[in-house]
Amino acid sequence: MSTVDTRAKLTRVDRLRDLGWRASLEPHFASDHDHGYEVGRIAREHTHLYLIYSAQGELLGEVSGKFRHEAVSRQDFPVVGDWVVLGIRDGEDRATIHRVLPRFSKFSRKAAGPNTEEQVVAANVDTVFLVTSLNNDLEPRRIERYLIRAWDSGANPVIVLSKSDLVSAEELDEKIRLVEAAAVGVPVHAVSSQLGTGLEQLKSYLQPGQSVALLGSSGVGKSTLINYLVGHQVLEVQEIRTGDDKGRHTTTHRELIVLPDGGVVIDTPGMRELQLWAEESGQGVVGTFGDIEALASRCAFSDCKHDTEPRCAVKQAIADGELDRKRLDSYRKLQKELAYLQARQSQKATNIERAKWKKITQSSRSRKKR
Repeated sequence: MSTVDTRAKLTRVDRLRDLGWRASLEPHFASDHDHGYEVGRIAREHTHLYLIYSAQGELLGEVSGKFRHEAVSRQDFPVVGDWVVLGIRDGEDRATIHRVLPRFSKFSRKAAGPNTEEQVVAANVDTVFLVTSLNNDLEPRRIERYLIRAWDSGANPVIVLSKSDLVSAEELDEKIRLVEAAAVGVPVHAVSSQLGTGLEQLKSYLQPGQSVALLGSSGVGKSTLINYLVGHQVLEVQEIRTGDDKGRHTTTHRELIVLPDGGVVIDTPGMRELQLWAEESGQGVVGTFGDIEALASRCAFSDCKHDTEPRCAVKQAIADGELDRKRLDSYRKLQKELAYLQARQSQKATNIERAKWKKITQSSRSRKKR
């Protein structure tokens, strides 16, 4: 029996709050509620079918024909964490999804393959746990990539360094300093599921009504962390491969899990490589490389490239040992990657807009003929 089912005595509002419902969503749903519709949250995606948690319990849902017809691109469809407007059939555990409510946050990446297409990994999360293990897989440059997407998502990033039992106290301090230099101003927590250390600190992010998504490579211990937070094993776990510290894929799909004491967590499959997705706000670069941006503001020239220009504050910080040259190289590389993506995405957006108006025109002509 699910956590949602065991809370049958709570009011509808209480049950929705347990799932992460917030007052800012009310205006977007008010008219639908007046017409007899309900709201639910996507817990898991299947092929053309969704597991949905609602005030009525667990439901299986699919999008309506109108929804499918009007959807222009992949990101228009529901993803795990989305709040959706439902038509629930009387006496059944089936529902029809009519629309997706506005997302207050979303963690996206470029979908795999040559096409420039957004893949929303998780929606409507308050905090993102960026999980990396303290073995040979620890890589500050990868953490910077994750942080760019986390800051752009609208959620607050937190670095979780798992498997702290694998390193000595001296190594742990050194690796924490390395991560803190790549994640300036971001909370960093070292934990060990084997020893049970550091885990209590993570519970402070999981207050009732809060949503946390766990992201990271395979084998870093995301499923183990979720089992601890739930209080018993709900997800399968596997050991990492010996010899190269590479993880094995345990989680194969995204899933929203309701915690017994309130709050929800979203488990995601491991990512070997995170392909960026460029957001117009550009908050990802500012949040991730705020130290370099602050130094750049003190350069003699506003368009300083931090290369051969005189009186460059960034170059001086490197010379003084205050800034790692590798971090500047990463900053430049990621800026170029994002600029290229923005150009591709702009063209893609133009094509999507054309496709949308083509659909509208075709529908209008069909109505006139009828």
